[in-house]
Amino acid sequence: MASATRIIRNLYRDSVSLMQLSSVITKLPGVEEASLIMATAGNIALLREAGLVAGELKASPNDLLIALKGKSEAALAAALSEAEKALLEVPPAGGGAGAPGEMAPRSIQMALAAAPESTIALVSTPGEYAAAEGMKALGLGLDVMIFSDNVSIEDEVALKTFARKRNLLVMGPDCGTAIINGVPLGFANVVRRGAIGVVGASGTGLQQVTCLVDRLGQGISQAIGTGGHDLHYAVGGITMLSGIDALGADPETRVIVLISKPPSPEVAKKVLAHANRVGKPVVVNFIGADPASIRGANLHPVKTLEDAARAAVALSKGAQPRAANATKPVAPRMKFAAGQRWVRGLYSGGTFCYEASLLLSELLGRAWSNAPVNPADTIADAWKSREHAVIDLGDDLFTRGRPHPMIDHRLRNERILKEAADPSVAAILLDVVLGYGSHPDPAGEIAPVIRAAQARAAKAGRAIAFVGFVCGTPGDPQNLARQQKALRDAGMQLAGSNAQTVRLAAAMVPARGERR
Repeated sequence: MASATRIIRNLYRDSVSLMQLSSVITKLPGVEEASLIMATAGNIALLREAGLVAGELKASPNDLLIALKGKSEAALAAALSEAEKALLEVPPAGGGAGAPGEMAPRSIQMALAAAPESTIALVSTPGEYAAAEGMKALGLGLDVMIFSDNVSIEDEVALKTFARKRNLLVMGPDCGTAIINGVPLGFANVVRRGAIGVVGASGTGLQQVTCLVDRLGQGISQAIGTGGHDLHYAVGGITMLSGIDALGADPETRVIVLISKPPSPEVAKKVLAHANRVGKPVVVNFIGADPASIRGANLHPVKTLEDAARAAVALSKGAQPRAANATKPVAPRMKFAAGQRWVRGLYSGGTFCYEASLLLSELLGRAWSNAPVNPADTIADAWKSREHAVIDLGDDLFTRGRPHPMIDHRLRNERILKEAADPSVAAILLDVVLGYGSHPDPAGEIAPVIRAAQARAAKAGRAIAFVGFVCGTPGDPQNLARQQKALRDAGMQLAGSNAQTVRLAAAMVPARGERR
């Protein structure tokens, strides 16, 4: 195995574009792994941990680093040239900073001077610099979305406290999804405008609810991401409180949806009391919390992301939400061999994995996970499944030195074949996420692997059920209908949501000692 690195001096690219280009370079002939990152000390340490760099690197945080592993030095040399060419390619006229020859802004101040109508800054720098850039933007009177992670809790509190005092909003750090005034930011979908506003500490949770609202015929006023640490006791839910205020004052918003894993008790109490006073119906989906524990005249607690979307749509029409339908679905007959009984979930969305661990445990018994609702169900080795297991492949363990699995499907595809080769596995759960930032053709990546896994299982006298859902809308660039058809043609059983996917899989899998 050969390895190669190249440093491009004084070149910046944001993390999403670098993840996308890393995925492209990984597919070049002879390349096994590729990572393109800004050469900060933290990023280099991650690459060392992933085995992509060794020895001393004379690079500064302003430099861009290309790190490759592959079959031969010649293959990697060619890949390095392709990567550098793509990075240095001049954007076409009209698609870059402005007119041909115009210098791209090199600071937030320069960008604001060029576009004074701007009201929000999106920060996607290495984490150690994100707080400073966010504070600069707030000082200029801009709301801020911080895509970057690895920002300290202390810096997050300082940013959000400063913003709240000035009636500004900080989405993040580690905020991957938002839709502001109809504009998708980060990993987000194309949804119609409407009367439902969402505030969520989960990127894929926001995506699922906004997509389902769209597919139920209603629309989104604003979708505000808080970042994953906002409801931690040390932060106190500052952005969720600000989001509730903003949506409460917005005349276009008739219903508010809150999405999160269960907050710390003191933060939950504060957020729910605030939401109950806003004067509009509020749907509350604290995944894993008992809905019966959430009380308030204006509060409508629900259990799943799908329930949240359906309740919000009903309330937007002036109707009361119906009780959630958890009826056991009618499952297709599968010819499982003796001993096939385990369900394995391979998720690119962390919240989908978390929700699946909750539902699967209720339906089939303990489900091991690296993102469990019950900490006692934490799997010892996320690289090796056991019994019923659902794995978040977007966890840092799997993304060190690699693009996110919503961009690069290689790691998940390898894991699909591994799980399908286990003679005790009956069903594999998959999420397929569309929208901006995601892979341009996820079904094209997954379908051949599903076919290969099923063919190998059939040769061994077994059947494998692939059960999944597509998180997306007809407006998304990947073409929802085409993605769904390709997956069905490959043999995947498609459900309408993550919750429906888990229930369908549970209905398909034989109980202990039963053969189907």
